[in-house]
Amino acid sequence: MKIRRFYALFFSLLILLSLSAPALAAGQEPATEPEIPAEEPEVEDDGIFRVEARAALLIDPDTEEVLYEQDAHERLYPASVTKILTCLLVLEAIDDGKLTMGTVLTASETAISAVPPDGSNVGIQPGEELTVEELLYCIMLSSANEGCNILAEAIDGSITAFVERMNQKAQALGCEDSHFCNTNGLPDANHYTTAWDLWLITQEARTYPDFMPLVGTIYHEVPATNLSEPRPLYTTNYLISSYKTSYYLYQGAEGIKTGSTSAAGYCLVASATRGDRSLLSVVLGAERIKIDDLTLTKSFTETARLFDYGFDQFERKILLAADELVGEVGVELSQQQNTVKVHPAQEVERLLPKELDPISDVDRNITYTAKSVEAPVEKGQIMGQITLQTGDTVYATVDLLADEDVSLSRLLVFRRDLIEFLHRPTLWIGLGSAAALVTLALILRVVLKARRRQYNRRPPAKRNGNGGYRGRKR
Repeated sequence: MKIRRFYALFFSLLILLSLSAPALAAGQEPATEPEIPAEEPEVEDDGIFRVEARAALLIDPDTEEVLYEQDAHERLYPASVTKILTCLLVLEAIDDGKLTMGTVLTASETAISAVPPDGSNVGIQPGEELTVEELLYCIMLSSANEGCNILAEAIDGSITAFVERMNQKAQALGCEDSHFCNTNGLPDANHYTTAWDLWLITQEARTYPDFMPLVGTIYHEVPATNLSEPRPLYTTNYLISSYKTSYYLYQGAEGIKTGSTSAAGYCLVASATRGDRSLLSVVLGAERIKIDDLTLTKSFTETARLFDYGFDQFERKILLAADELVGEVGVELSQQQNTVKVHPAQEVERLLPKELDPISDVDRNITYTAKSVEAPVEKGQIMGQITLQTGDTVYATVDLLADEDVSLSRLLVFRRDLIEFLHRPTLWIGLGSAAALVTLALILRVVLKARRRQYNRRPPAKRNGNGGYRGRKR
């Protein structure tokens, strides 16, 4: 009886739950915006992380360690990320005293007419007056093409001269695969750069205190000018702004610059910080794709994936401690000890994949200046080098230093010098020559003595009978 009641209650609960579930679902408020499908890091069959773009680069800007690189030296169209270089030269001109943030500039007819009206602009008119600071907000937030030309003419007198300065600056920064034909990134067959060169340009721009606050601004209002009402400016970087969509918001994102043309695709140079770590990424030539009713700009999603990859898959690890004794070198001419231990000149810490073991997965290749050295040895004396690497990836090469002083034994020095003296060929040649001379002298002496004896043995000359002189008769 009890069993029947139990089954009746169990099935009654199941029926109630099945009836209430549709009611709960119907009562939920529909999302105001469709959710972006969660994307796992794309991994090919070979287990390697891939980015859906023509080129990509991920770097720790504090240590300049490369975490990911994909065709980073391929020449590509940069579109409006060109404006990072334009902004850099403006900040440099301010630093040199040519301009100030408050300098008022008047837009020329040539600056406005040099850009097509259907390109990215904020509607600046010839004769309109704006400060350098407001123009920088125009070009870095709303990607105003005409603003770049106004600033270029203010610095170098003409757009052509400023573009020449752009190329000179790029070359000075080590950009080996870049050439710029305009200030803003409008399409041109001879206007190109690489992910690596954009990293070099951006890293230099980050040295100016005004750069990151500028490119990290979400909204700015340009005050009314002599020819315009106030202008609201919204950043085009949707990793930090939800002005048009909140799809791409990335926690910790800080800016920097977007760009897109039909030839360049969708480009983005961005930075982000999580905890005490920062990352900088470059994505060039991404696509815009459609998933059901949702259109995704892959420059944003791929940058977010890059940041997740860098923050989640890497961590700082100590490969070598500065006080670690990694080997020893023989020491001669010391009664104190016959070896000295060596340690690295500095600690080596690197961003490494989490699964990599710094002990078992990193090779230590040690080369000494010599198998042994002569005393005295001073603490800190360079004794060799150690290279840390995994496969073809070299993490560091540092000097190896003597861990302590080792004194010299004068007795051993005398013994060493004596042995060296006795082993000199010239010594034995000299001794041989001396011995030969002595031998020769002895032989001559013997010969001379023998002759003298022989002479002394000759019979005396005959005399007369009385032993007197026999003279001539007269």
